[in-house]
Amino acid sequence: MLDVNDMAPDFSLPRDGGGTLSLADFKGKALVLFFYPKDDTSGCTKESIGFSEALQDFAAAGAAVVGVSKDSVKSHDKFVKKHDLSVPLLSDEESTMCEDYGVWAEKSMYGKSYMGIERSTFLIDGEGRIVRVWRKVKVPGHVDEVLASVKAMG
Repeated sequence: MLDVNDMAPDFSLPRDGGGTLSLADFKGKALVLFFYPKDDTSGCTKESIGFSEALQDFAAAGAAVVGVSKDSVKSHDKFVKKHDLSVPLLSDEESTMCEDYGVWAEKSMYGKSYMGIERSTFLIDGEGRIVRVWRKVKVPGHVDEVLASVKAMG
């Protein structure tokens, strides 16, 4: 289980709109990585819109923001277009990154267990070290809390 002061696992994944993003692309600046269960579901939509709306504030504080789910690039493209999202979304269809970050977890709904992405956010510094981890995230107020942590990093 990843924790504060651990080095963030490297990644290189396809993103919405084409191309790929990797951890090395963010060297020297803070990175907020938010993992969410599924495109176009209510909580994930609210969270993605929240990060998109605050993207300029994160940039002003010196941080990039990237969302990650197992949805395909095609699904991300539709999600971005439908909700006018500005935050880049990575497609981890093989669950490699989700497993590396420890967010691929057993969940339950209506008494049934299944594997899925546990809504989680990681704040990574410019050297690739994890500064803060939020697990089992509740969406209301989360974006503001993450932004406050980015600003506190200075």
